[in-house]
Amino acid sequence: MDPGAADTLPADVAAAVYRIVREALTNIRKHAADATAVRIGLRSVAGGVEPRVANDGGAPARLGEQARGGFGLAGLTERAEAMGGRLAAGPAAEGGWELIAVLPLDGDRPA
Repeated sequence: MDPGAADTLPADVAAAVYRIVREALTNIRKHAADATAVRIGLRSVAGGVEPRVANDGGAPARLGEQARGGFGLAGLTERAEAMGGRLAAGPAAEGGWELIAVLPLDGDRPA
């Protein structure tokens, strides 16, 4: 984690980061049983914060499906976009799977 990255987050951004990380870890548990390592990062970026969760497992067997009626990645993507941010998940360049979001801080959100 970048030093101080979490110290100045508005409450709603901190809650969104928490939900993103929690959902990513849930998805790893459900869909990447072969994963042996998980990396979670949080860093400051221009105008916002970037949570990233990556694992070394294979691609989910049911990519694109919503398992057990959950909202999963679709819900997180909608939440990020509603905040003026973005979220993407897919195969990582170094192998495995990653989820990266960029969430703007209060002063940088659309009106």
